[in-house]
Amino acid sequence: MKAVVQRVTQARVIVKNETVGEIGPGFLILLGVVQKDTPAEAGLLAAKIAKLRVFRDAEDKMNLSLLDTGGEALVISQFTLCADIRKGNRPSFTPAAPPEEANALYEYFVARLKAEGVPAPATGHFGAEMHVELINHGPVTIVMDTDTWMK
Repeated sequence: MKAVVQRVTQARVIVKNETVGEIGPGFLILLGVVQKDTPAEAGLLAAKIAKLRVFRDAEDKMNLSLLDTGGEALVISQFTLCADIRKGNRPSFTPAAPPEEANALYEYFVARLKAEGVPAPATGHFGAEMHVELINHGPVTIVMDTDTWMK
Protein backbone atom coordinates (compact mmCIF):
# COMPACT_ATOMS: atom_id res chain seq x y z
CA MET A 1 0.00 0.00 0.00
CA LYS A 2 1.32 3.41 -0.92
CA ALA A 3 0.45 6.85 0.36
CA VAL A 4 1.47 10.40 -0.35
CA VAL A 5 0.77 12.45 2.78
CA GLN A 6 0.67 16.22 2.49
CA ARG A 7 0.37 18.55 5.46
CA VAL A 8 -2.27 21.09 4.46
CA THR A 9 -3.99 24.15 5.83
CA GLN A 10 -7.05 23.14 3.81
CA ALA A 11 -8.08 20.69 1.10
CA ARG A 12 -11.17 19.63 -0.76
CA VAL A 13 -12.26 17.15 -3.41
CA ILE A 14 -14.80 17.92 -6.10
CA VAL A 15 -16.79 15.35 -8.11
CA LYS A 16 -19.08 16.53 -10.92
CA ASN A 17 -18.82 20.17 -9.77
CA GLU A 18 -19.86 19.26 -6.20
CA THR A 19 -17.57 19.36 -3.15
CA VAL A 20 -17.81 15.87 -1.61
CA GLY A 21 -15.05 16.17 1.00
CA GLU A 22 -13.38 19.12 2.66
CA ILE A 23 -11.00 19.67 5.57
CA GLY A 24 -9.15 22.40 7.41
CA PRO A 25 -5.65 21.88 8.83
CA GLY A 26 -4.44 18.29 8.66
CA PHE A 27 -3.44 15.74 6.04
CA LEU A 28 -4.42 15.17 2.44
CA ILE A 29 -3.70 11.47 1.89
CA LEU A 30 -3.46 10.02 -1.62
CA LEU A 31 -3.80 6.24 -1.20
CA GLY A 32 -2.78 3.55 -3.67
CA VAL A 33 -3.68 -0.10 -3.12
CA VAL A 34 -1.34 -2.65 -4.68
CA GLN A 35 -2.16 -6.26 -5.54
CA LYS A 36 -1.72 -8.56 -2.53
CA ASP A 37 -2.19 -5.72 -0.01
CA THR A 38 -4.09 -6.85 3.07
CA PRO A 39 -5.89 -5.28 6.02
CA ALA A 40 -2.59 -5.61 7.92
CA GLU A 41 -0.93 -3.09 5.59
CA ALA A 42 -3.94 -0.77 5.77
CA GLY A 43 -3.94 -0.85 9.56
CA LEU A 44 -0.21 -0.29 9.81
CA LEU A 45 -0.32 2.63 7.38
CA ALA A 46 -3.29 4.24 9.16
CA ALA A 47 -1.50 4.02 12.52
CA LYS A 48 1.73 5.45 11.09
CA ILE A 49 -0.07 8.36 9.47
CA ALA A 50 -2.18 9.19 12.54
CA LYS A 51 1.02 9.35 14.64
CA LEU A 52 3.27 11.00 12.03
CA ARG A 53 4.91 13.93 13.83
CA VAL A 54 5.18 16.73 11.27
CA PHE A 55 3.17 19.51 12.93
CA ARG A 56 5.01 22.25 14.80
CA ASP A 57 5.09 22.40 18.59
CA ALA A 58 5.49 25.47 20.83
CA GLU A 59 9.24 25.46 20.10
CA ASP A 60 8.60 25.48 16.33
CA LYS A 61 9.83 21.89 15.90
CA MET A 62 7.98 19.29 13.84
CA ASN A 63 7.06 17.25 16.88
CA LEU A 64 3.25 16.89 16.92
CA SER A 65 1.00 14.37 15.21
CA LEU A 66 -2.43 14.67 13.66
CA LEU A 67 -3.79 13.22 16.91
CA ASP A 68 -1.93 15.81 19.01
CA THR A 69 -3.25 18.74 16.97
CA GLY A 70 -6.80 17.49 16.39
CA GLY A 71 -6.18 17.82 12.67
CA GLU A 72 -8.40 16.40 9.97
CA ALA A 73 -7.75 13.98 7.11
CA LEU A 74 -8.98 13.82 3.53
CA VAL A 75 -8.33 10.43 1.92
CA ILE A 76 -8.36 10.11 -1.88
CA SER A 77 -8.05 6.80 -3.73
CA GLN A 78 -5.23 7.06 -6.26
CA PHE A 79 -4.48 3.94 -8.29
CA THR A 80 -1.90 5.86 -10.32
CA LEU A 81 0.46 5.65 -7.32
CA CYS A 82 0.81 1.98 -8.26
CA ALA A 83 2.09 2.75 -11.76
CA ASP A 84 4.95 0.72 -13.18
CA ILE A 85 7.11 2.96 -15.38
CA ARG A 86 10.11 0.69 -15.88
CA LYS A 87 9.41 0.19 -19.60
CA GLY A 88 8.68 2.95 -22.08
CA ASN A 89 6.84 6.17 -21.37
CA ARG A 90 3.31 4.90 -20.86
CA PRO A 91 2.66 3.69 -17.30
CA SER A 92 1.30 0.24 -16.65
CA PHE A 93 -1.22 -0.04 -13.83
CA THR A 94 -1.16 -3.83 -13.51
CA PRO A 95 0.45 -3.60 -10.02
CA ALA A 96 -2.72 -1.87 -8.76
CA ALA A 97 -5.25 -4.05 -6.96
CA PRO A 98 -8.48 -4.81 -8.85
CA PRO A 99 -11.14 -2.15 -8.15
CA GLU A 100 -13.32 -4.28 -5.86
CA GLU A 101 -10.36 -5.29 -3.65
CA ALA A 102 -8.87 -1.80 -3.73
CA ASN A 103 -12.15 -0.18 -2.69
CA ALA A 104 -12.57 -2.60 0.23
CA LEU A 105 -9.05 -1.84 1.50
CA TYR A 106 -9.51 1.90 0.89
CA GLU A 107 -12.66 1.84 3.04
CA TYR A 108 -10.88 -0.29 5.65
CA PHE A 109 -7.99 2.19 5.74
CA VAL A 110 -10.42 5.08 6.34
CA ALA A 111 -12.11 3.09 9.14
CA ARG A 112 -8.72 2.31 10.73
CA LEU A 113 -7.71 5.97 10.55
CA LYS A 114 -10.91 6.83 12.42
CA ALA A 115 -10.26 4.02 14.94
CA GLU A 116 -6.79 5.52 15.54
CA GLY A 117 -8.52 8.71 16.70
CA VAL A 118 -8.72 10.83 13.55
CA PRO A 119 -12.21 12.35 13.66
CA ALA A 120 -14.44 11.43 10.68
CA PRO A 121 -11.94 11.36 7.81
CA ALA A 122 -13.33 12.98 4.67
CA THR A 123 -13.13 11.06 1.39
CA GLY A 124 -13.58 11.38 -2.31
CA HIS A 125 -15.60 8.93 -4.42
CA PHE A 126 -13.71 5.74 -5.21
CA GLY A 127 -13.15 5.34 -8.96
CA ALA A 128 -14.60 8.74 -9.85
CA GLU A 129 -12.83 11.49 -11.75
CA MET A 130 -12.00 13.97 -9.01
CA HIS A 131 -10.52 17.42 -8.74
CA VAL A 132 -8.42 17.88 -5.62
CA GLU A 133 -7.57 21.32 -4.30
CA LEU A 134 -5.12 21.87 -1.48
CA ILE A 135 -2.89 24.37 0.20
CA ASN A 136 0.24 22.46 1.18
CA HIS A 137 1.63 23.79 4.44
CA GLY A 138 5.40 23.89 4.57
CA PRO A 139 5.45 22.33 2.07
CA VAL A 140 5.53 19.01 3.86
CA THR A 141 5.02 15.93 1.68
CA ILE A 142 5.88 12.39 2.82
CA VAL A 143 5.82 9.31 0.58
CA MET A 144 5.03 6.05 2.40
CA ASP A 145 5.08 2.45 1.20
CA THR A 146 4.13 -0.43 3.48
CA ASP A 147 6.62 -2.66 1.65
CA THR A 148 9.25 -0.76 3.62
CA TRP A 149 7.87 -2.01 6.96
CA MET A 150 6.39 -5.36 5.99
CA LYS A 151 9.64 -6.97 4.77
